[in-house]
Amino acid sequence: MTFLTHAMRTAVFTVGVLLACLPGHSLLAQDEPQTPADTTAIESAVSVSDEQIQARIENIFAELEPLQSVTVYVGEGVVILRGETANELAAQQALRLAGRLAGVVTVTDEISRTLAVADNLRPVLKRLHSQSVNFIKALPLLGLALLLVVAFTVLGNFLARRTRLWRKMAANAFLADLLAQATRVTMVLLGIILALNLLGAAAVITTLLGGAGVVGLAIGFAVRDAVENYISSVMLSLRQPFRAKDHVIINDIEGIVVRLTSRATILMTLDGNHMRIPNAAVFKGIILNYSTNPQRRFEFDLGVDAADDPVAGMKAGLDALCSLDFILSDPEPDALINTVGDSNIVLTFYAWIDQRETNFAKARSLAIHAAMQALETQGFTLPEPIYRLRFDTAVNTALFTALDGKAQPPQPSPGESKAAEHAPRIQRGDTVLDVTPDNHLEQKVDAEIRADRGSDLLDKNVPHE
Repeated sequence: MTFLTHAMRTAVFTVGVLLACLPGHSLLAQDEPQTPADTTAIESAVSVSDEQIQARIENIFAELEPLQSVTVYVGEGVVILRGETANELAAQQALRLAGRLAGVVTVTDEISRTLAVADNLRPVLKRLHSQSVNFIKALPLLGLALLLVVAFTVLGNFLARRTRLWRKMAANAFLADLLAQATRVTMVLLGIILALNLLGAAAVITTLLGGAGVVGLAIGFAVRDAVENYISSVMLSLRQPFRAKDHVIINDIEGIVVRLTSRATILMTLDGNHMRIPNAAVFKGIILNYSTNPQRRFEFDLGVDAADDPVAGMKAGLDALCSLDFILSDPEPDALINTVGDSNIVLTFYAWIDQRETNFAKARSLAIHAAMQALETQGFTLPEPIYRLRFDTAVNTALFTALDGKAQPPQPSPGESKAAEHAPRIQRGDTVLDVTPDNHLEQKVDAEIRADRGSDLLDKNVPHE
């Protein structure tokens, strides 16, 4: 019993000692200050790092002539630059180089800019001398590159002049010329690219191509109308909507086609004037070609009295039209009742002619005259919206006598009487018009075509649209 009690006391004492010792040891470990040896080691490491930075910067500045007069101080990663430089450019270079090194916290600029003429002129002269020497050394290579460009340029011009070759590839003259010019430009560009590669300036090619793309886009917006007109010229030369000497109406402009150029369509108007229409307007416009089909129909209206038989009037007019030699029998003339008015009935007559043998305007005029004459001969009354007042001589004399006993009716003068007697009488049966085609404009157009044959893009061998 005594033994157990003594053992228990011993165990409790041992546990108490352990519990008392453990916390005290932990606190001692946490609060234990650093020894002087450890602090010396850390300070030594920082000092060595600053020295390495300073040495590195000084070695870099020693290799660069504009920065050889710059001094360096480094403390705790802070770099202070002092000394002198010739200009602001050298000082900024020193700041950039010092700031790139690892371990540099910041760079302080205390450099003095001398701006001395000699210091600034010496590097420029040295650089010019170096570039001159390098240029002289590169002269043989430059000569070879220039010779390469010239050779490709000559080759491109030689190929572009092979007209027969391009005509075989493209039947259209405009497209053939376009291919020739594209070949010439391609050969010149190829020569320039090879010359730049020979000079080791391949990077310049990428820059040039990128700049050419941007410039080309800007020029494209600036000359959009010109490019549209050029493309329209290509399309018109391919489609050939008309031929030379065709009688056309383009956007309400009527004339004879003289030629198609790379920029405009040349017409000769019916009064003999030149008309230039941009090809973009021609390509997008409405084209009426009278020459494509030689047969052409004309029409005109004639009115008869409301009491007359319109069918009989139609027959009389058609018989008159059929009697004319220049009116085609196939298709034959036709007529119809157009409108019925208060005092007249309007008849519309149709007839066809061959434009290669008959003038359209003259034929229509003679047809109207023949139909009117036939209607009047057969007793049809043509309405006249004109009111006429007639006075008999006896009534006229009595009226003037009643108004004034001395007044006499006006008498025509002797000159007027002679003029009335000798006035020409127009006979209805006289032929006043010749319906043969007028060749005056055609002769002028032929002269224009012969004068400048090379610039015409219209080709008879190309299919006509």
